[in-house]
Amino acid sequence: MLPLPLRLSPLAAALWLASPASHAVELQPQVITANPLGNAQLAAPSTVLEGDALLHQQHASLGETLNKQPGVASTWFGPGASRPVIRGLDGDRIRILRNGVGALDASSLSYDHAVPLDPVIVERVEIVRGPAALLYGGNAIGGVVNTFDNRIPDAPIDGIHGAGELRYGGADTTRSSAGKLEAGDGNFALHLDANSRQFNDLRIPGYARSGKVRDSAEPGSKHRLENSDGRQDGGALGGAYHWEHGYSGFSYSRYDSNYGSVAEPGVRLDMQQDHYGFASELRDLDGPFSSVKVDAGYTDYQHREIESGEVHTTFKNKGYEARIEARHQPLGPVEGVIGAQVSRNQFSALGEEAFVPYTDTDSLALFLLEQWQASGRLNLSFGARLEHTRVDPDAKGNEDFAAADSTSTFNAVSLSSGAVYQLDPIWSLAANLGYTERAPTFYELYANGAHVATGAYEVGDASLNKEKAIAADLALRFDNGTHKGSVGVFYSHFRNYIGLIGSGNLREGHHHDGDDDHDHDHDHGDIPEYLYQGVRARFYGIEAQDRWQLLENRYGSFALELSGDYTRANNLDTGEPLPRIAPLRLNSGLLWSLDRWQARVDVQHAASQQRKPSNETSTDGYTTLGASVGYRFDIGQSEWLAFVRGENLTNQTVRYASSILRDIAPAPGRSVEVGLRTSF
Repeated sequence: MLPLPLRLSPLAAALWLASPASHAVELQPQVITANPLGNAQLAAPSTVLEGDALLHQQHASLGETLNKQPGVASTWFGPGASRPVIRGLDGDRIRILRNGVGALDASSLSYDHAVPLDPVIVERVEIVRGPAALLYGGNAIGGVVNTFDNRIPDAPIDGIHGAGELRYGGADTTRSSAGKLEAGDGNFALHLDANSRQFNDLRIPGYARSGKVRDSAEPGSKHRLENSDGRQDGGALGGAYHWEHGYSGFSYSRYDSNYGSVAEPGVRLDMQQDHYGFASELRDLDGPFSSVKVDAGYTDYQHREIESGEVHTTFKNKGYEARIEARHQPLGPVEGVIGAQVSRNQFSALGEEAFVPYTDTDSLALFLLEQWQASGRLNLSFGARLEHTRVDPDAKGNEDFAAADSTSTFNAVSLSSGAVYQLDPIWSLAANLGYTERAPTFYELYANGAHVATGAYEVGDASLNKEKAIAADLALRFDNGTHKGSVGVFYSHFRNYIGLIGSGNLREGHHHDGDDDHDHDHDHGDIPEYLYQGVRARFYGIEAQDRWQLLENRYGSFALELSGDYTRANNLDTGEPLPRIAPLRLNSGLLWSLDRWQARVDVQHAASQQRKPSNETSTDGYTTLGASVGYRFDIGQSEWLAFVRGENLTNQTVRYASSILRDIAPAPGRSVEVGLRTSF
């Protein structure tokens, strides 16, 4: 809930005491996603959210949970669906992982498709900004978001531990509950978790529609965002067997949700996902490799889009992903890991609003990451990845997908280098340079149809080439005990950025489903045509953050958290700005803690966004105020935290420039939420 001095939960303490490294405390969080070698000196710009910091940021969707992190914005499609945007890049350019492995869904295809994950069950989130593509694929060209939930316990557990949480309130009157139980005898470890959330229509200040699109005759809903209610339920069962030199384990999880599409008043999305995971690690090996780690997952996902009680379209995505990483024995001062990744998924969309064909996508990749401690001050890293992707569509007789008649194959190469130079005990310099290639997705190649959620007729291009980018970033980092943070700049140049570009034409948005007796309001009139096209593009910007320990006295400990980011993105072929880029954003938080109490006050400012393509609307700036207070207490052997959190307390109208629905769906109005959390 509130960043505090580090306090281990009983579960974390047990794990820590059980680990062989407990005598050597590593204070810096190690970002496994950016570097499986476990070195804390990372060249890649990264953020870790866990513990109280994660609790304080938690919302119903991943995009909203991460929205205040440097460089990360949200695709906001109402409380039911939002995905992270990193440095202006979204969709298939952001790789969302669970415990290091991709879990299939349809969230990159459309903004109204949720990521099937409730952040309440997540213990840790790692965000790697920039081209983290080497280890996780070309579709990590913008960055990686990796969530960890310990459903396959990767360290031994002794005894029985658990945690639970209840929340009530917020602008959508959320009722949420979650709990987990972990038990073990040092060898066998078992994990159980369950969560449930219901929410009502979102309260908003003023009208849902902005003045730029509001019709005075039919102004639409006011003070409530229509059809934004929903529910999500989930649970998992996992277990692992640990021995002195490794572990192996399995997990099964289920996610089920139903929420309204705020773009279409009568439409609901009903979503289910079953996921099976396997993980194993062998350590302290003899021979060329000192350790080998295997992660695999099989996912069966579907969601149905329902209007007036009738299923109009069913999206299905099922398949697997598996990866193996082998850490080789040090070669002098050089440490490294080599690995392979294989994945296959079958995507289908059936029904009236299917704007993409049935498609099989297979990929196979080899990668390596090497790190050289060149001197006491200089650490160098180098990585490479070779990826083969085959996209095989099947029109199944649908004439809309006549272009989808041949298989496309792509060979993508990615390279990266990084350096961290310790200038003195306080200051260090981190630099990255990368070249990344991304194979186009099935929808960029073969889409052809009205996409109601985005209000566009989307047309793919089966002749698209790979997306190619050169990216660099440079950061100055500091830590003198009082101040800890960084200031960094980034730059990316795309030779073939696959954008969804308006053609200026209108297309008929009516669906013929062979039954003209009942027209269930699916004549959407003429809607604008958007084409997937490869253009030259440039992204650049700045990110900064600082945690300033102000003072500690008998009145408590005071600290100030400051952060800001700014991204500019241009289509170099037309000279116009690219759409949906977040404006300059500044965040500040004043933190206080004393004994069992803690509190914080947050002020966030976003500038107006006037830089946009000529056919898009601008957004106004806003400043919001938030505050929270928490109290810790013990009952028997259990620790408790009671908290109250208020957001947008001055009830400002907030419209995210990064949301395609900026003129239809504002962010929440004033909200107050209460919660109770326990661990034992």
